[in-house]
Amino acid sequence: MSGAGILVGAIAAACIVVGGALYAFLFAFGRLYASTMMTRFALAAYALLVACTFVLARALELGGAWLWVIAAMLIGYFFAPKAIWHLSVGTHADESASEMERPAT
Repeated sequence: MSGAGILVGAIAAACIVVGGALYAFLFAFGRLYASTMMTRFALAAYALLVACTFVLARALELGGAWLWVIAAMLIGYFFAPKAIWHLSVGTHADESASEMERPAT
């Protein structure tokens, strides 16, 4: 692996972190404010994450089983914010229901 490959890999890894953070942030705020524009930007951030992941895999010359690991991680990261959103909504719905049942003091 050349020095340029290492540099490309480092930049791609940084873009993966930024893309993942943007995806989670924009997805959450898109759901919170019911904004389809933020949700679309979240999908664009996920596309950036996917593209940078493939650049990193190519720069590090990953192949074979590593490609399956990368695919599993990308699929998991696509569904993780959705699952966390549903978990948060369910948790806070339970809190709201229990607060309504308490007598006022």
